[in-house]
Amino acid sequence: SSTAFAACESHLQGEYRKLHSTDSVNLCSLVENKVTLVVNTASHCGFTKQFKGLEALHKKYKDKGLVIVGFASDDFNQEDKDEGNAAGICFKNFGVTFTMLAPTHVKGDEANTLFKYLNAESGEPKWNFNKYLVGKDGKVIQHFGSMTEPSATSLTKAIDEALAK
Repeated sequence: SSTAFAACESHLQGEYRKLHSTDSVNLCSLVENKVTLVVNTASHCGFTKQFKGLEALHKKYKDKGLVIVGFASDDFNQEDKDEGNAAGICFKNFGVTFTMLAPTHVKGDEANTLFKYLNAESGEPKWNFNKYLVGKDGKVIQHFGSMTEPSATSLTKAIDEALAK
């Protein structure tokens, strides 16, 4: 499958460790030919309840070609310092089954490769739970801020349109 990797956009290349795990995920393989919703998350944020809505989106759209990827981040000082606690909040409290990745930087010079691209294309996250809708071609379709709930019509409409392409 070297052709799949050759076709993968450079900002999607790389292995990221899963939250509270020694396992890692290859982003290119995960999102290949899929519409992707990338979210910067934190376990102790006023928007943490959005995990519930993101999981509902995941359940609704996963068989239609949407992948949701949560990037835990402490860039806004809201992430639990203990990855086990952070994982408990995601997986136990909110029943998250979509891919959650270990804490990484999402803004500034230390941002991971994907977020450097997202930030350049559509702006750095100003807070946790920014949502970046990325098309099957790996390009940003739209950036939604923290205040946009996962169930917001603007977001679900954009997802439906991206999946229809």
